[in-house]
Amino acid sequence: MTKLYLIAGFLGAGKTTFLKNFLPLFAGQKIAVLVNEFGREGVDGKLLADQEAALSEISGGSVFCTCRLGVFEEELEKILAREPNLIIIEASGLSDPTGIRRILAANPRYKGIEYCGCICLADCVRFPRVYKTARSCRKQIAAADVLVLNKLDMASEEEKAVTLSLIRGHRPDLPVIETSFGRLPEDVSPLLQPPLAGSLNTGILSADISLHSLVLELDETLSSAEAGKILAMIAEDTYRMKGFLRLADGLFFADCVGGGVQLVPYENAAANNRVTVLYGHGLSPRKAIDEAAKWYPGRLRRDEEPAE
Repeated sequence: MTKLYLIAGFLGAGKTTFLKNFLPLFAGQKIAVLVNEFGREGVDGKLLADQEAALSEISGGSVFCTCRLGVFEEELEKILAREPNLIIIEASGLSDPTGIRRILAANPRYKGIEYCGCICLADCVRFPRVYKTARSCRKQIAAADVLVLNKLDMASEEEKAVTLSLIRGHRPDLPVIETSFGRLPEDVSPLLQPPLAGSLNTGILSADISLHSLVLELDETLSSAEAGKILAMIAEDTYRMKGFLRLADGLFFADCVGGGVQLVPYENAAANNRVTVLYGHGLSPRKAIDEAAKWYPGRLRRDEEPAE
């Protein structure tokens, strides 16, 4: 049997960092990782390229949405043909994974897959905001078999209490592991053998129409300081921004969660100077983007793209 784990969690919860810590638990096994990106511009696949696993990537929508389900099934069959011991799917931050068991049960070609459950990441600080504004966040909690409450180093006791209260109110049965930086607990058994909940076969596969995305193109003549200022002007009105940038002073990975902006030097990726931006109900970055474009005329361009 091929084991399959699903890693879920809203945008910026720390799924990729967690996955880098999770993969070494299976050292010596033949591993396949399927990364589902939220926008057209693939990022996480590049960040995981140095891991000892065969990587596949599907961009441009949640693989659990009916509009991308065929692509997902085709890619999963290709992976199974390589006969891995383990498959790990990193779902899009906007995905509704409640139908995963139904998808696996409906196709006889997946009889060799042992579904080991959904590990859901949550950002302790930002969770209350996204829980209230993004339907996909609630769907991810519903599908979870164990929740990893991440970024505790950034949260006050009050913020932690509010987040835990929301999680317990939604899923009082859900085991919660508390951590920072996606680190694994000393006892990893709750992650390796999550207590599987109900079949969830009634999960509806649909897009979250309250969420929207666009792509920013930044000119390579910008310095990292200038690019950081542009992103900071926009970040508060977004859920998530990320992309690889080739700038005047080097290559950087732009990683922005809410109002937090990071430009991390990164030398192992081809940069296309495009940053994918996700926003939703009550948020609109367009005004801030227009204002930034006035400060840096001709060096910032916006491309609309459909949300998942």
